[in-house]
Amino acid sequence: MISAQAVAAILSGTAVGFSLGVIGGGGSILAVPLLLYVVGVTDAHIAIGTGALAVSVNAFVNLLGHWRAGTVHWTCAVLFGSAGAFGAAIGSTLGKLVASEKLLVLFALIMIVAGISALKPRRYDADKRVSIDKNMVWRLALIGFAAGTVSGFFGIGGGFLIVPGLMFGSGLPILNAIGSSLFSVGLFAMITAANYALSGFVAWPIAAEFIAGGFIGGMLGMRSALHLGQKKRALNYLFAAAVFAVAVYMLVQSTTVFASS
Repeated sequence: MISAQAVAAILSGTAVGFSLGVIGGGGSILAVPLLLYVVGVTDAHIAIGTGALAVSVNAFVNLLGHWRAGTVHWTCAVLFGSAGAFGAAIGSTLGKLVASEKLLVLFALIMIVAGISALKPRRYDADKRVSIDKNMVWRLALIGFAAGTVSGFFGIGGGFLIVPGLMFGSGLPILNAIGSSLFSVGLFAMITAANYALSGFVAWPIAAEFIAGGFIGGMLGMRSALHLGQKKRALNYLFAAAVFAVAVYMLVQSTTVFASS
């Protein structure tokens, strides 16, 4: 008989997969608090490592769907992701050195940044046929490295940074930036997960259940992304509201821990 924790992990994974598929981000931003407060993981580093592994697999699965739909600009995706991979390795190494309680406070603050990012208006009518020049290569590389470093430190896929970063660096419209971002989300999270796994910070059974749920949510999210178009703005507001609420909860919980210690 399947346990309550397994059910919680599968349902949490479904929510994360849907977020990745429909708005190209939010996966690990939701994964870590879900693992801590819904699934029942007790260590922040294990939640980050486990969440990163699950988000990586789900991001690559969603990437295949967007690739088939023609929404991935591979040149931009590879340029951004390759530079960000180095940042993710550096950031994840630094993140393991920070105490769990402090890491959760910082994570809650980065969640607030993610929520604000989701509220910013973005272009929907740009031309996906961008021309690559030297300036664009440097922009994508520098922004990618910065996004990868933040992603690795907090153990997040970083979609809320990658999508606007791709749009700013290359001029891609949002649907193509979402599709292309999943390459970097998967790559950054995979590097972070590998780094955390080396220190024993991955709960493998929970990760497998999370991934299974993510497959379902990812398929639903990808189909929604293709059909909602500009109506996805409402989902961005809903996502931002959920992120703000969870961030406040995490800050309150962390403050309580500090006060009692």
